[in-house]
Amino acid sequence: MENSVRKPSIWMGTLIGALLTPPLMAIMFIGERFAGLPFLPFDFFNWIARVLPGGLLTFGIDSMVDTLIAIGYGDNLDSAAKNSEQLMALMIFWVMGIVFGTLFVAAMNRIQIKQISYTPGIIFGAIVGLPLLLISLSVNISSVAPTYMQVTWHILLYVGYGIVFGWAYHEITSPLLEKGKVDAQVQGIDRRQFMVRVGGASAVLTVVGAGLGSLLTGGSDSTTPASGGEIALSTTDSSNLPNADASVIPAPGTRPELTPVENHYRIDISSGLPAMPVDYTLPISGLVANEVEWTLDDIRAMPSREDYLTMACISNRIGGSLISTVKWTGVSFQHILEQIQPTEDAVALKITSVDNFDEYVSLDLIRQDERIMLAYAFDDAPLPLRNGYPLRIHIPDRYGMKQPKWITNIEVVAVHEPGYWVRRGWSEEAIVNATSVVDTVATSAIYSDDSGQMFVPIGGMAWAGDRGIARVEVSIDDGDWVEADLRDPISERTWTIWRYDWAFTEGQHTFAVRCYETPSDGQSDPTLQITTQRGVRPDGATGIHAASASVRAPEEDADTVEG
Repeated sequence: MENSVRKPSIWMGTLIGALLTPPLMAIMFIGERFAGLPFLPFDFFNWIARVLPGGLLTFGIDSMVDTLIAIGYGDNLDSAAKNSEQLMALMIFWVMGIVFGTLFVAAMNRIQIKQISYTPGIIFGAIVGLPLLLISLSVNISSVAPTYMQVTWHILLYVGYGIVFGWAYHEITSPLLEKGKVDAQVQGIDRRQFMVRVGGASAVLTVVGAGLGSLLTGGSDSTTPASGGEIALSTTDSSNLPNADASVIPAPGTRPELTPVENHYRIDISSGLPAMPVDYTLPISGLVANEVEWTLDDIRAMPSREDYLTMACISNRIGGSLISTVKWTGVSFQHILEQIQPTEDAVALKITSVDNFDEYVSLDLIRQDERIMLAYAFDDAPLPLRNGYPLRIHIPDRYGMKQPKWITNIEVVAVHEPGYWVRRGWSEEAIVNATSVVDTVATSAIYSDDSGQMFVPIGGMAWAGDRGIARVEVSIDDGDWVEADLRDPISERTWTIWRYDWAFTEGQHTFAVRCYETPSDGQSDPTLQITTQRGVRPDGATGIHAASASVRAPEEDADTVEG
């Protein structure tokens, strides 16, 4: 009697792909943590982000951010967005494994193989693995392993992946062998039982692999540079700030005047953090009389400047959390131009980051503004890796999209071209819009004056780049605009903390805020911020921020409500 073997449906391939891909990712995770090898799901996701059309990419980013805000992650948007990116990378890679599993079984069903052979699986692994290897080599910034190790690891992974696919296919198609004899009445082993065993093994390998990968390094330390040295965080004493004696006291619940370094927002185009070389140097070449290649110590030995600065992301919504204030230390780019001596036909600096992010900075702008800085420290300590170690640029009055971090190369060029985000439809100039935010309606800090009148402290911040804040006004329940008190800012380029003590009225209320920029040269009156509601693309969000709160008598022990 001939063996009768029923071939599996392609849905069995879908299931095999779904079960075998998570252990593969877990093994990759171990390799990344233990030996600094590439983690392919992140590399593939980063490659997708590079090749997608700008409009589609920004639509995806906007949709993700809107979803995160809707489900309550607006206060930690940068961390939530990065976690979401990484989760999407894992899901995309898993789905890709499912697709390949389906195609593998469909192809195997068309091949007449009369004996067990792992050759088709190896071929399948090569077809899947080779493009991923090329993608990884082109976009990976986090691996510290030599290239030959990355290639060898990749080949072993995908040859093994293909062999396991081939084994699984043969296990669900071959007749049951018992004591060397074929029982022709049995249609292979019980496929359901086999898939349950494979699923259980897959789950165990995935959990153990992910756990072992975490234990091998104790988790990712985003504050440690490639040299392995620990970075101190938040060393500045607020009592020593330039405005420590300012008379206006922030309302309870107002954001910290100086952002803890570890909380400084992070937005970039990579799913993971880069691996910067221990022997880092910065080459500056192109249209210059003196090409240089400086070490970090060379740059730190140059005349430095220290500035308290507020910086925001152009994708920050009104009242969003993608804005921070810290102390920056670095070297004026005017001093750097003196050292390299650009030629007469030089027009701009092309600044490139380790992740191939690039931006152009006009030489004329640098010559006009000594404050443009090549920064190497936050809060008197080396830049955290997550925030740009070893070097980043700061340009006053511009959103962060114009200010590369993880700088690896500077070239002096004759043409000012669009940078990374400009090529994808964002603002050419990216000049910050004036903004003001209600941080808190401090219902738990209601107080009474000598007459017995109760007041509710309301507070927040206002910022207009380097243009300064002249006035802040508050409106309650769409009433008249009344002026708030302003605390002296830490510097002319940091946000200004405001406070308004509102005469207590019990009930549900809405508190709105607007600000005025300091008059510029030739103007006599302050300029009102743009009050029209506008989304973030392409020039940054504008509009009025408001917060609602239920205000009750103090004896009811109400909590502070933040906007």
